[in-house]
Amino acid sequence: MHQADQKLSKSLTIWEVIGISIALMAPSMAANINPQGPASVVGTAVPLAFLIAAIGIVLVSYGFIRLTQSFNHAGSVYGLVGKTLGARPGVIAGWGLLGTYTFYSVVSTMATGVFGSALLKQLGIVDEPGVALPFIIGGLGLVLIVALAVTSVKRGTRLLLIVEGLTVALILLTVIVVLVKILSGNAPHGETFTMSVFTVPAGADFSTVFLGVVFGFLSFAGFEAAATMGEEAHAPRRDIPKAMLGVVIFGGIYFTVVTAVEVMGFGANAEGMKNFVGSGSLLGDLGKSYVGDWLGVIITLGVTISAMGCLLACVVGAARMLFALGRDAEISTFAKVSAKTKVPTTAVYWVGGAVAVFTIAWRLMFNAAAFDVFVGSGVIGTLILLIVYGLATIGAIKFLFFSGKQRVPRYEIIIPILGLLMVGYTFYRNVWPLPTTGAGQGYDIITIAWLLIGVIAVIAAPKLTKKMGDRINADENLIETDMQ
Repeated sequence: MHQADQKLSKSLTIWEVIGISIALMAPSMAANINPQGPASVVGTAVPLAFLIAAIGIVLVSYGFIRLTQSFNHAGSVYGLVGKTLGARPGVIAGWGLLGTYTFYSVVSTMATGVFGSALLKQLGIVDEPGVALPFIIGGLGLVLIVALAVTSVKRGTRLLLIVEGLTVALILLTVIVVLVKILSGNAPHGETFTMSVFTVPAGADFSTVFLGVVFGFLSFAGFEAAATMGEEAHAPRRDIPKAMLGVVIFGGIYFTVVTAVEVMGFGANAEGMKNFVGSGSLLGDLGKSYVGDWLGVIITLGVTISAMGCLLACVVGAARMLFALGRDAEISTFAKVSAKTKVPTTAVYWVGGAVAVFTIAWRLMFNAAAFDVFVGSGVIGTLILLIVYGLATIGAIKFLFFSGKQRVPRYEIIIPILGLLMVGYTFYRNVWPLPTTGAGQGYDIITIAWLLIGVIAVIAAPKLTKKMGDRINADENLIETDMQ
């Protein structure tokens, strides 16, 4: 294939790069459903779990920000890790991130279905969504997003960033109203303000909170999505680090505050947490309870669109990963770029197909409800992502501090080391001891199996791996420039 047919178009401004990260993080969607995942494990300490995850993501983002000041690549960690640690770790990291974004596409498909069904119920169109409706709505959303992803990423990110921004603004207004009513003693059911949401609940130990931290990382995941736009941004080595830093700071404050108000808004007690877990739209229900039905409907509508925005970002990110891996492995099927749109359309179709197959198989094999598929794919994707974050952090440590050139002050090494410890312990706590009961007993196995496929591939095909390494080292986007 001619090299010109494998080049992406440089057309994205910093705001469109930020749009990809914000869309994948999907702050309005994530705040409406992700906190329910850990609630059954850590109870009222959900905000504590999110605060710990926020600290962890700030530490981890250091390596990404520093590396993208010198390099840019459509394969994100595949290129960054491949350049700093070598071809084998690079391919494993790329394969891992492809898995994360693919499983996160399943997450977003199911979130679209769950919130779309909740919206229809709030509007009185259906009495009870049932099991099938969320899958049908999610499937329709997937078809629409794949169609958008093969046309114009630029057009889609602008629209979705506007909708996301408006929904987040409504959520923040709702949070303020809820907090004011709680503090003034005017909460609907006598809910009260308490800082106990940042403490370990009775009967649990601090390590248990890390079972909830994985959902915090799920919410923050996406800050690094900007790196996949490295070959499409106008000024990648300036704009991408800025985009990631801004998204991380915003996300850390936003999720910590919003989850705390959510728990207090439902009630930081057993009855409140039961309603919290059973809610179809956390902030939609709070808006309805504390303000009025109309606000609940508007928030749920915005969150449904946010879920679709997240799905777009996940499909775009996964397609760029598949494109980058296919290009360097000389697998022409995945390396094709549309002459008209300059989008890797074939990779988009493959990702969309994989999401459909995973979702249908999950439903048929395990008789799973949409929320069960959401939780499972979210945990698997995040556990894989923790390993990817670890590899990127190790690569950053080597490049910045042990490559024979003084690039940053020596004392900064403590930041990535702490980040590495954080993701390492979170991963360990979630896979060991191996779950023996409940739905979670298979999540760790699927995670390890996905990563092992990448490890086995680079061991079994050393010549191909070396060829990919040579392509990485020769890539003009991975030639170091001075940090800005």
